Amino acid sequence: MSSIGFRILDRAPSILAPETLAKFATVGAAQISDCMGRLYGVVGLLPRHAPTAARMVGVALTVKTRPGDNLMIHKAISLSQPGEVLVVDAGGDLTNALVGELMAMEAQRRGMAGFVIDGAVRDVDVFAQGDFPCFARGVSHRGPYKDGPGEINVPVSIGGQVVFPGDVIVGDADGLVVIPAAHAEGVLADALKKEQDEAKTKEKILAGTYTKPWMDEILAARRG
Repeated sequence: MSSIGFRILDRAPSILAPETLAKFATVGAAQISDCMGRLYGVVGLLPRHAPTAARMVGVALTVKTRPGDNLMIHKAISLSQPGEVLVVDAGGDLTNALVGELMAMEAQRRGMAGFVIDGAVRDVDVFAQGDFPCFARGVSHRGPYKDGPGEINVPVSIGGQVVFPGDVIVGDADGLVVIPAAHAEGVLADALKKEQDEAKTKEKILAGTYTKPWMDEILAARRG
């Protein structure tokens, strides 16, 4: 009998330096997105935690589960390591909540960096007042089933974005971006430079010296 549907795959060795992850916490999701061609991002999931919470940065611990079932989500949390983000592909179904206050407490105690749930959550009043990052597609008071199937450390699809185990996840008030682990250093360098460039642009705006020559160039080309 095939084990497909209940697999728990081993983690690949991490290729990310801890200081790289720390630096991602200083860059906005929007700036990172711009540095990846505005192509590598999650859509449709919203932050459910307090607006004052810190930017979420971590590496993906992925779960693919049957909609409405959290058996393998419980298992993934029990296997989690500090700094990991639980990334759950539940097909976007909103019928049953997959995580709530108790699971968030356990994950936070284990040092996890946050939740990304392509499905529903509950106890949103607790999330909304807390600093544990939780991004989810929706909300449901109905609890989950615990039968499976589900798989851990497999590629998943979250809001139109494929996420591989070990990818870098950054989330803030603007949303979620996913950085392939092999490209993290290069994307970080580009994003830090973009932050510096935007800081200079802000100075010019305040000084009244900011111009947009590209705007007239595009208009001239379009108008012939």
